[in-house]
Amino acid sequence: MSTTTRLLNLLSLLQTQRDWPGSLLAERLEISDRTVRRDIERLREMGYRIEATMGPDGGYRLAAGAELPPLLFDDAQVIAVAIALQTASVVGADLDEPAARALSTIRQVMPSRLRRRLDALAIVAVAQRPGGPAPTAVPLELLVELARAIRDRVLLRFDYAPRQQPAPDGFGPPRRVEPHHLVNAQGHWYLLAWDIEREDWRLFSVERITPRTPTGPHFPQRDVPGGDVEEFVSARFKGSQTNKWACQGSVILDLPIEAALPFIGDGTAREAGPSRTILESGSWSWGSLAASFGRFEVPMEVIGPPELRDAFATLAHRYRATATT
Repeated sequence: MSTTTRLLNLLSLLQTQRDWPGSLLAERLEISDRTVRRDIERLREMGYRIEATMGPDGGYRLAAGAELPPLLFDDAQVIAVAIALQTASVVGADLDEPAARALSTIRQVMPSRLRRRLDALAIVAVAQRPGGPAPTAVPLELLVELARAIRDRVLLRFDYAPRQQPAPDGFGPPRRVEPHHLVNAQGHWYLLAWDIEREDWRLFSVERITPRTPTGPHFPQRDVPGGDVEEFVSARFKGSQTNKWACQGSVILDLPIEAALPFIGDGTAREAGPSRTILESGSWSWGSLAASFGRFEVPMEVIGPPELRDAFATLAHRYRATATT
């Protein structure tokens, strides 16, 4: 093999395992120990910090350097990095612009076969209210398959597993949808699609999807209501037509604001005094909103609206009855 190819293969090996005996590197690359030493020196001159390790055979370790040298990724690593960069906006840091630049840099140098897969992975990342179920891993190839159907605009057929017990006849008839977007919300993957039978937009949990083959015919582009996918999906998570909770209210907590802030979720808080906090929040029902305020376990005063005060009264009656049974 050429010197360049040999160096790239050597670098790839060094990136996959911390310590490599020199003799094993020579065996894997089918070269002499002397050539291994010479190639190690070439990589060091290129900025890679490669340390010599002690042992019977001696060896090498790729260590962190003062600057980030060029890296090698296999196919799965490229797709993993692409997914991570596209979902960087929901981790709570201002990473949108640098993540977009990094993704553009990776795309520019990748082979065409990977670029096509990457271009299919157009992901919408949505910040969801904390406290939901723990994230569930889904197979990478399933995400790629769904992304390919979205890119090609082909009708998708899949079995959709029930949340609890399977139906008597298995999954039931397959769902037929026009797939439009992959959505990641707090580690959970969803497929936003137009459901043919129900004639409406639906969010499908990807972990419950088992695609059927072949795919169906092509379909024309269909815009989500309002034209903004993130706004539309966020509204669906809130159970409303707009990206606002159906029920919104506020209370005064007998709690310093610094103690309340870590637990306010998607609410807003402001000081109401030395040890009091005004908290505004929302939920899909007045009862669930009142219950969410109760998680602070401190005395509080309802600011409004009246529906929230009534919900507290209903919960108090229910809890009192539960405590006496």
